[in-house]
Amino acid sequence: MEIVRTYIEYVVGIIEAIGVLIISVGAAIALVRYLFPMLTGKTYYKELRQDLGKTILLGLEILVAADIIATVSTKPDLQGVLILGMIILIRTFLSISLQVELEGKFPWKNEDPKL
Repeated sequence: MEIVRTYIEYVVGIIEAIGVLIISVGAAIALVRYLFPMLTGKTYYKELRQDLGKTILLGLEILVAADIIATVSTKPDLQGVLILGMIILIRTFLSISLQVELEGKFPWKNEDPKL
Protein backbone atom coordinates (compact mmCIF):
# COMPACT_ATOMS: atom_id res chain seq x y z
CA MET A 1 0.00 0.00 0.00
CA GLU A 2 2.88 2.37 0.71
CA ILE A 3 4.20 2.00 -2.83
CA VAL A 4 0.80 3.00 -4.24
CA ARG A 5 0.74 6.07 -2.00
CA THR A 6 4.23 7.03 -3.17
CA TYR A 7 3.22 6.58 -6.80
CA ILE A 8 0.12 8.75 -6.29
CA GLU A 9 2.23 11.46 -4.65
CA TYR A 10 4.51 11.48 -7.72
CA VAL A 11 1.50 11.73 -10.04
CA VAL A 12 0.07 14.59 -7.97
CA GLY A 13 3.43 16.36 -8.08
CA ILE A 14 3.52 16.00 -11.86
CA ILE A 15 -0.04 17.33 -12.23
CA GLU A 16 0.79 20.29 -9.97
CA ALA A 17 3.92 21.00 -11.99
CA ILE A 18 1.84 20.94 -15.18
CA GLY A 19 -0.59 23.47 -13.66
CA VAL A 20 2.25 25.79 -12.63
CA LEU A 21 3.91 25.34 -16.03
CA ILE A 22 0.69 26.24 -17.84
CA ILE A 23 0.32 29.42 -15.82
CA SER A 24 3.99 30.36 -16.24
CA VAL A 25 4.27 29.64 -19.96
CA GLY A 26 0.85 31.14 -20.68
CA ALA A 27 1.76 34.34 -18.84
CA ALA A 28 5.05 34.58 -20.74
CA ILE A 29 3.30 34.04 -24.08
CA ALA A 30 0.64 36.63 -23.23
CA LEU A 31 3.31 39.16 -22.28
CA VAL A 32 5.27 38.56 -25.47
CA ARG A 33 2.10 38.93 -27.52
CA TYR A 34 1.48 42.21 -25.70
CA LEU A 35 5.00 43.63 -25.89
CA PHE A 36 5.66 43.15 -29.61
CA PRO A 37 2.72 45.29 -30.78
CA MET A 38 3.70 47.87 -28.16
CA LEU A 39 6.91 48.50 -30.12
CA THR A 40 4.79 49.84 -32.97
CA GLY A 41 2.80 52.08 -30.66
CA LYS A 42 -0.29 49.89 -30.38
CA THR A 43 -1.48 48.53 -27.07
CA TYR A 44 -3.70 45.53 -26.56
CA TYR A 45 -4.23 45.71 -22.81
CA LYS A 46 -7.66 44.07 -22.94
CA GLU A 47 -6.29 41.12 -24.92
CA LEU A 48 -3.41 40.78 -22.45
CA ARG A 49 -5.83 40.63 -19.53
CA GLN A 50 -8.01 38.08 -21.32
CA ASP A 51 -5.04 35.88 -22.24
CA LEU A 52 -3.68 36.02 -18.70
CA GLY A 53 -7.11 35.31 -17.22
CA LYS A 54 -7.68 32.29 -19.44
CA THR A 55 -4.24 30.95 -18.60
CA ILE A 56 -4.82 31.35 -14.87
CA LEU A 57 -8.24 29.68 -15.12
CA LEU A 58 -6.79 26.66 -16.89
CA GLY A 59 -3.92 26.40 -14.42
CA LEU A 60 -6.29 26.66 -11.45
CA GLU A 61 -8.49 23.87 -12.81
CA ILE A 62 -5.49 21.56 -13.10
CA LEU A 63 -4.26 22.48 -9.62
CA VAL A 64 -7.72 21.72 -8.18
CA ALA A 65 -7.60 18.30 -9.85
CA ALA A 66 -4.22 17.64 -8.24
CA ASP A 67 -5.56 18.68 -4.82
CA ILE A 68 -8.56 16.39 -5.17
CA ILE A 69 -6.38 13.43 -6.11
CA ALA A 70 -3.94 14.13 -3.27
CA THR A 71 -6.61 14.49 -0.61
CA VAL A 72 -8.81 11.59 -1.61
CA SER A 73 -6.02 9.11 -2.18
CA THR A 74 -3.38 9.98 0.42
CA LYS A 75 -5.12 11.70 3.36
CA PRO A 76 -8.75 10.59 3.54
CA ASP A 77 -9.36 12.04 7.01
CA LEU A 78 -11.72 14.82 8.08
CA GLN A 79 -8.97 17.44 8.36
CA GLY A 80 -7.71 16.68 4.83
CA VAL A 81 -11.22 16.89 3.40
CA LEU A 82 -11.87 20.21 5.18
CA ILE A 83 -8.62 21.64 3.86
CA LEU A 84 -9.52 20.43 0.37
CA GLY A 85 -12.94 22.05 0.69
CA MET A 86 -11.38 25.39 1.63
CA ILE A 87 -8.88 25.19 -1.24
CA ILE A 88 -11.62 24.38 -3.73
CA LEU A 89 -13.83 27.15 -2.34
CA ILE A 90 -11.06 29.75 -2.70
CA ARG A 91 -10.05 28.58 -6.17
CA THR A 92 -13.68 28.44 -7.30
CA PHE A 93 -14.18 32.01 -6.12
CA LEU A 94 -11.05 33.05 -8.03
CA SER A 95 -12.22 31.21 -11.14
CA ILE A 96 -15.67 32.80 -11.08
CA SER A 97 -14.17 36.23 -10.45
CA LEU A 98 -11.79 35.82 -13.37
CA GLN A 99 -14.54 34.57 -15.66
CA VAL A 100 -16.81 37.50 -14.77
CA GLU A 101 -13.90 39.85 -15.39
CA LEU A 102 -13.14 38.27 -18.76
CA GLU A 103 -16.66 37.77 -20.12
CA GLY A 104 -18.58 40.45 -18.25
CA LYS A 105 -21.21 37.98 -17.02
CA PHE A 106 -21.60 35.14 -14.57
CA PRO A 107 -20.89 31.66 -15.97
CA TRP A 108 -24.48 30.53 -15.38
CA LYS A 109 -25.99 33.50 -17.26
CA ASN A 110 -27.08 32.68 -20.78
CA GLU A 111 -26.71 35.35 -23.47
CA ASP A 112 -29.41 33.90 -25.70
CA PRO A 113 -32.80 34.98 -24.33
CA LYS A 114 -34.52 32.10 -26.17
CA LEU A 115 -32.77 29.50 -24.03
